[in-house]
Amino acid sequence: MDRGNHSVVTEFIFMGITQDPQLQIIFFAVFLAVYLINVVGNVGMIILIVMDAQLHTPMYFFLCNLSLVDLGYSSAIAPRMLADFLTQHKIISFSSCATQFAFFVGFVDAECYVLAAMAYDRFVAICRPLHYSTMMSNRVCLVLTVGSYFAGLVSLVAHTSLTFSLDYCGSNIINHFFCEIPPLLALSCSDTYVSEILLFSLCGFIEFSTILIIFISYTFILVAILRISSNEGRLKAFSTCGSHLTGVTLFYGTVMFMYLRPTSTYSLDQDKWASVFYTIIIPMLNPIIYSLRNKDVKAAFKRVIIRKSQ
Repeated sequence: MDRGNHSVVTEFIFMGITQDPQLQIIFFAVFLAVYLINVVGNVGMIILIVMDAQLHTPMYFFLCNLSLVDLGYSSAIAPRMLADFLTQHKIISFSSCATQFAFFVGFVDAECYVLAAMAYDRFVAICRPLHYSTMMSNRVCLVLTVGSYFAGLVSLVAHTSLTFSLDYCGSNIINHFFCEIPPLLALSCSDTYVSEILLFSLCGFIEFSTILIIFISYTFILVAILRISSNEGRLKAFSTCGSHLTGVTLFYGTVMFMYLRPTSTYSLDQDKWASVFYTIIIPMLNPIIYSLRNKDVKAAFKRVIIRKSQ
């Protein structure tokens, strides 16, 4: 079917990270190792939290969901990217591109709210310890988690329906390694003004609303910590928040760089590497960040190993 002098696009071709065959093999080996660490780390974290009763607390409930969304959006991207390293024809159908895009957007935006819920949990634990069991009841945790996934679903529907209702009737070569908003908008032969406004407003609302929750939570946390008289008490309080702050900084820093700027400033070759960082690297780092300095996770791992060895 033709529209004007152009055929309607029914499939896309990825340019990928590199066109160099030797580099593709090297990147395949590197990113395969990264993705395997990602899967083992996040699945291991989920299993550990489910199996160990002492980790059945709000903090680890949210951490379990963080591992789930990390695994979700990285798995929407990494397997396809790895397969493309081994082929010259990096072709994806229009419907498969929309599906990959939808899962990615849904899980990424859900992660924003999971991170905000984790910040609120730390605020209640440090600033309202006597009311913690009431303010972070099972019902509250469930509502916050379901709300996070619902927000991801709303974003998924909005972005996917609008982005893939645009006309793609010219080039079908995506200068990227997966179906992401900026390169798709750059490829469309429609007027993308409305899509760009939606991208900026919806992403802006999600980013700034969750960042505001995190900022307010940690402002109160900092004030509470400074009131603690003993250095040991301050150190313990800081240690419970350090991992979360590290994860938040890495995630939001990259996402804001990618989406909260005018499309005229996009450099797709440069942005591909930023995308690699938050789609592949950060999901691998999160289990390490949250377990490396966490005595509870280490102790739970030892208990599970001991039980399995008996």
